[in-house]
Amino acid sequence: MTKTPTPVIVAGAAGKMGREVIKAVCDAEDLVICAAIDRNPEVVGLDVGELVGQATLGVEVTHELDASLAAAAQHQQPTVMVDFTHPRAVYGNIRAAIAYGVYPVVGTTGLADQQMQDLADFADKASIGCLIIPNFSIGMVLLQQAAIQASAYFDHVEIIELHHNQKADAPSGTALKTAQLLGELGKTYNPAVVEEREELPGARGSLGSENIRIHSVRLPGLIAHQEVLFGAPGQLYTLRHDTSDRGCYMPGVILAIRKVTQLQTLIYGLEKIL
Repeated sequence: MTKTPTPVIVAGAAGKMGREVIKAVCDAEDLVICAAIDRNPEVVGLDVGELVGQATLGVEVTHELDASLAAAAQHQQPTVMVDFTHPRAVYGNIRAAIAYGVYPVVGTTGLADQQMQDLADFADKASIGCLIIPNFSIGMVLLQQAAIQASAYFDHVEIIELHHNQKADAPSGTALKTAQLLGELGKTYNPAVVEEREELPGARGSLGSENIRIHSVRLPGLIAHQEVLFGAPGQLYTLRHDTSDRGCYMPGVILAIRKVTQLQTLIYGLEKIL
């Protein structure tokens, strides 16, 4: 017998990433769009297929997330919510999905540490899998793994992340995740060699607990880019990942949708499910 496709709710459906997710889900035989959520009144009521330039799918864009989650709770098979919305909305969206028994796959960044812990505790109590992925690109995972290897040989490192000027949070979740991975190695980075003084506050970027500085650039024309620069006397080792098309994230998104219903807890980072 043919397996029934997994229903997928897309929150932030009219955004650049949301539209890519809809197209990717439509191309996957084992997945089906069951709801599309967006607060933009210009797209509410549109057929999801029309929204992404494809044939009609019989699913209209709505701004009612709770109603869509409640309907999903009536499905006989697990439902997944993919969230690419806004840092102000994402915490409430995730918590609502878990409360309704819907499995969240989250690409929205900007969650505070306490919010992450609250969501992890809530997912554990509900035994609902939740994947929070700061970057769905396989190439970025490889960059982060290369950075971990390089850290054994370099004591000085800084991160530069560059995004489009519609990104609301800074630093990016990817940059924070990269610094976190390096910090988990228990190494002290960037030992001081001079007493620094900033003539303009923030000129040296933000300083995380890992003692790694992160510099954020926001400009039109960019999509998503990151450099990790390791320095030592006489040499500079640069790792860089550039995004030229948001389609590069879709294999990771589809993988996460397929994996999350097998989980009973919150997991942070794509590398944990590869």
